[in-house]
Amino acid sequence: MHTPKTSSTAQLILDGKTYELPVLTGSEGERAIDIRNLLSTTGYTVLDNGFKNSASCTSSITYLDGDKGILRYRGYAIEDLAENCSFVEVAYLLLHNELPTAQELLDFRKLLAEFALLHEDMIHFFDPFPAAASPMSILSVMVNSLVNFYPEMSGNPRENLDITACRLISKIRTIAAFSYKMSRGEPTVYPRHDLAYCGNFLNMMFDLPVRPYTVLPEVERALNKLLILHADHEQNCSTSAVRLVGSSGGNLYTSISAGINALAGPLHGGANEAVIRMLEDIHADNNDYMKYINKAKDKNDPFRLSGFGHRVYRTYDPRGTIIREACDEILKIMEMQDPLLDIAKNLEEIVLNDSHFVKRNLYPNVDFYSGIIYRALGIPTNMFTVMFALGRLPGWIAQWKEMHEDKNTKIYRPRQLYTGCGHRPFVPMEERG
Repeated sequence: MHTPKTSSTAQLILDGKTYELPVLTGSEGERAIDIRNLLSTTGYTVLDNGFKNSASCTSSITYLDGDKGILRYRGYAIEDLAENCSFVEVAYLLLHNELPTAQELLDFRKLLAEFALLHEDMIHFFDPFPAAASPMSILSVMVNSLVNFYPEMSGNPRENLDITACRLISKIRTIAAFSYKMSRGEPTVYPRHDLAYCGNFLNMMFDLPVRPYTVLPEVERALNKLLILHADHEQNCSTSAVRLVGSSGGNLYTSISAGINALAGPLHGGANEAVIRMLEDIHADNNDYMKYINKAKDKNDPFRLSGFGHRVYRTYDPRGTIIREACDEILKIMEMQDPLLDIAKNLEEIVLNDSHFVKRNLYPNVDFYSGIIYRALGIPTNMFTVMFALGRLPGWIAQWKEMHEDKNTKIYRPRQLYTGCGHRPFVPMEERG
């Protein structure tokens, strides 16, 4: 891990007094003003709604350049990883800082296979949930419950971490598949040792006693690619939630459960669901693209084009380019036609050639085409965010691990700028009128 170096200083003038603030430089040249001692030396805090301008930590896991459209895991370009690696390889990379050797990958896969089953008592946990229950809420509850069956982390949070990480990565797909099966009233399908990670998940989702499921290698590759693209993305809302809960001493299961709940929000993990709903609305409205384009341009209309733009990227989301190509490929291989894909491509072309959207940096993001791929694989819309969680889990674990290994980690405790009433004298009940 690169230790940030003090490259220069910034001057802050407050009440006629000048303060020297260190300027730190990261491994890719990005710079940050170090304000860790600001309150103690000046008596001032900073106001940064949504932490858009604040770095909450240093990290060696993911590098993101929103202006240039660059995304790297542990130094490796997302394009190279998505094209050449399995999701399990990338998970190992995020957890251990290096791509695995053949033997390391074999050992990692053996652990994932060993931990794939759920404790039989946990299966009964699904019973109280109604059929219409949110799969993300089920996932959060079940992950949080794992600590009661596997309490080895209750003491030293880093003890047995590799075992716990493998257990989580393996069991989360089983939990997800079981929740789907139970929502449909179908018998659960247990994991198989002869199938790889993604193939196993697909089989648990779609195999039926009356209609055995065959895992197509093309479908398995598509799912691997989708999960890789979602594996980590720097200090986003859900990752920050994992770190926040973990900073209190919360165990890994509790912290991941918090990340799942954060991801469930429609402004975060639910974005690809919103894309599908938008495309369906356009399709039901006689494919009237321009009606929705004009609605998006109208500042008085609350409608916004889902799947365009990003909080960080100011050019193409590199994941969006990869996933668009994957979408074309999987639909061609499966000989499927999806009218929503045609609508998506037409929308994309219009937006990319309209100055209104171009000057606002509204390019397609990773959510724009991912939902169409999930539809092609047979995954229902209410499971899209669960798929996001499956992909993001290795990143969450890596971030949690890094936080605990960082000697500078402190319990998260943001400040505020108080805007309420000043001191008021207490009024007894009988005098309040």
